[in-house]
Amino acid sequence: MSCKRCVSDKQRVFRGELAIHFPGWEGLNKPYVWVFPRMTICLDCGFVEFELLAEQLAQLKDGGQWPETARAS
Repeated sequence: MSCKRCVSDKQRVFRGELAIHFPGWEGLNKPYVWVFPRMTICLDCGFVEFELLAEQLAQLKDGGQWPETARAS
């Protein structure tokens, strides 16, 4: 498969660790969404592709609400 940006065939798959932050000042009071994706990286131009799990995507859609299991009683 070739890169979607530069059409290079020099791509590799890596494991990654990312903390997605919500934007703006209000994002400072929200938890990060941690993701550990398999990333396809173009070694010529640096373009990166990865997918989020359904649970991670749901956290982003919820606007950074703490999951019920992580809340303190």
